[in-house]
Amino acid sequence: MAYETVVLDRCPFFEQFQPKHLDKLMTLGSPVHFREGDILFREGDDAPQFYVLLSGRVALEANFGGRQVRIDTLFGGDELGWSAVLERKKQFQARALDSVDALVFEVSRMHDAFDGNPYFGRAFLERLLTVVAERLQNTRLQLAAALAETQSPPKPGS
Repeated sequence: MAYETVVLDRCPFFEQFQPKHLDKLMTLGSPVHFREGDILFREGDDAPQFYVLLSGRVALEANFGGRQVRIDTLFGGDELGWSAVLERKKQFQARALDSVDALVFEVSRMHDAFDGNPYFGRAFLERLLTVVAERLQNTRLQLAAALAETQSPPKPGS
C-alpha cells in the first residue's frame, strides 16, 4: 500500500505541518494493517511506536478491577501512542474494533529527525501537546459525567 503526502493532508493531526515536514514524515512512517480484535499495544508496554489512524476504529482501554474498560474510541485521522514519543510506558491498551489501516512511526527514528531539524521537532511536539490536552479534557468530562451519575442530588431540607 503506497501512501502519499495527500494522505497526511487529510489527517487532522498533520493539518498545521509545513509541506517539507509532511515530506519528512512520509519518510518516517510505514503502513500497517490490523484486523478486528488485534491489540496494537498493551497498557504498561514500552512499545516505541506512534500511530496515525487512516481508517477504522480503535478502542483505548484501561484495566480497572481486572477488567478492560473503554476510555475512548479513536477513528481515522486520530493518533495514538503519544506516550512513546515522550519515552513513557503506554497509558492504555489499544484494540482494533474493526479493520484498521494506519501509519506507524518508530520513535527512535523520529527523535533522530527532531535532532536533525529542531523546527520539525518543535512543530511535531506542539501538535502532540495539543493532542494530550484534548485527551485530558475528554477524560475530565467523562469523569465528571460518571461522578454526576453516581452522586445523588441533595435532599430538600437536609
